[in-house]
Amino acid sequence: MSDKKQITYKDSGVDIKAGEEMVESIKGVVKDTHGPEVLSNIGGFGGFFKPDLGSYKKPVFVSSVDGVGTKLIVAFKAGKYDTVGQDLVNHCVNDIAVCGAKPLFFLDYFSTGKLEQHVGVDVVKGFAKACKENGVALIGGETAEMPDIYDAGEFDLAGTIVGIVDEEKVINGSDIKKGDVLLGFKSTGLHTNGYSLARKVLFSKYKVENYVEELGSTVGDELLKVHKSYLPLITELKEMNGVNGFSHITGGGIVGNTKRILPEGLKLDINWDSWERPPVYNLIQEIGNVPEEDMQATFNLGIGLIVVVSEDQVGAVTKRAEDLGEEVFKIGTVR
Repeated sequence: MSDKKQITYKDSGVDIKAGEEMVESIKGVVKDTHGPEVLSNIGGFGGFFKPDLGSYKKPVFVSSVDGVGTKLIVAFKAGKYDTVGQDLVNHCVNDIAVCGAKPLFFLDYFSTGKLEQHVGVDVVKGFAKACKENGVALIGGETAEMPDIYDAGEFDLAGTIVGIVDEEKVINGSDIKKGDVLLGFKSTGLHTNGYSLARKVLFSKYKVENYVEELGSTVGDELLKVHKSYLPLITELKEMNGVNGFSHITGGGIVGNTKRILPEGLKLDINWDSWERPPVYNLIQEIGNVPEEDMQATFNLGIGLIVVVSEDQVGAVTKRAEDLGEEVFKIGTVR
């Protein structure tokens, strides 16, 4: 028998047993997101979802895939992992909800250098929490341990959402016209965009645990605020007369995202003073001496969703939104 040392998969940095134990520990929270559409008793290599298409004339499936970006680095610094999963689900849900779609199911990808079960479980609990809040099934996921890709304590996330909409009810901005009004709705912070700039500036002066008077919180708590889901608001407003388009404000800012849904020949006229920017943006701009052009192109600046509304329906849409507890800002027009 050879005396040559045996090298196992675990020796190389991958612990299959740890992965299996994590999967076992999250089964309950994942199953809690399942409705009768999830055929979870089939097994196999894929997730099975049987949608009820009876109410759709021409059903169209809508999908989106995204990540959380360098907001994860803030989570690493803070040692807080239960919010980034919520961020990812809500971001993806918003991206298809603005198209008029009802989200159906979500799949996640979690990759790390060395699997720490408590971290993985917290992340998945975040996925499950947001999925349940949005009425979405967490139907599948992948956990990958890749020790030569990530440093200790690091991980990355990606997620895919699939939804459905009747073809005649797709919202793509084609009804937007000159004179339409832009109604803005508050974000809950930076959401999941602009973190490379925010981190470079804020961490040049503060640590993640520092309490900052202007913010009324620590830097970490401010930067880890959960990306808001606008699904309940969009679901209510999309059936109203005069609602001609929705814009989810992500990377590229207010103009960069909203111009994507404008018909050719139309432009945006934004009144940048029509709402009060949250203090975090003023702090970033002041500490980093960031040009206003960069601020507008990088951050949502406190507006996470824009609804484009016919001028004669602004009052009705505003009232409906306020009845749902939303503050509404008239932030510009289409010209």
